[in-house]
Amino acid sequence: MPIYALGERTPTIHPDAFVHPDAVIIGDVRVGAESSVWPSAVLRGDYGTVVVGERTSIQDGAVIHAVPDYPTTIGSDCVIGHLAHLEGCTVHDRALIGSGSIVLHEAVIHSGATVGAGAVVRNRMTVPANALAVGVPAIIKLDVSGEEGIVENAASYVANAKWYKKELRALPQP
Repeated sequence: MPIYALGERTPTIHPDAFVHPDAVIIGDVRVGAESSVWPSAVLRGDYGTVVVGERTSIQDGAVIHAVPDYPTTIGSDCVIGHLAHLEGCTVHDRALIGSGSIVLHEAVIHSGATVGAGAVVRNRMTVPANALAVGVPAIIKLDVSGEEGIVENAASYVANAKWYKKELRALPQP
């Protein structure tokens, strides 16, 4: 798997985490216990720090980046959907970022919140706890999301990562 230091910026990956061999991790990136980083995901901590909590899945093709003034922090028990882009934002524990969505600088996604697929959460926007952010640009719908389903989804990826760590193997190329 391509894991790179960049100067003094070195990734820290918990031994219980799973990073797929086709994911890329560069620089000051921290991945917590039982978290998973799936194929073609890129976590790039070159200009700033990227932190991923415990039991969080960063799914296929997601791009997680930080900039000098704004680290990207993702809490525990989160689900970051396929092809999502997060940059310079904060995602609290037990939140879901839908496939193909974008969460930008200084945005804050609170616990139990969901960013719907394809939504764009603008700079400095806050998505309250248990709210749903949908659309381009995102609008907020209060009290229509919740932590229970998000935690169940996150747990399914913990189980999937354990299976992959045990059973994934490359096959010889013809």
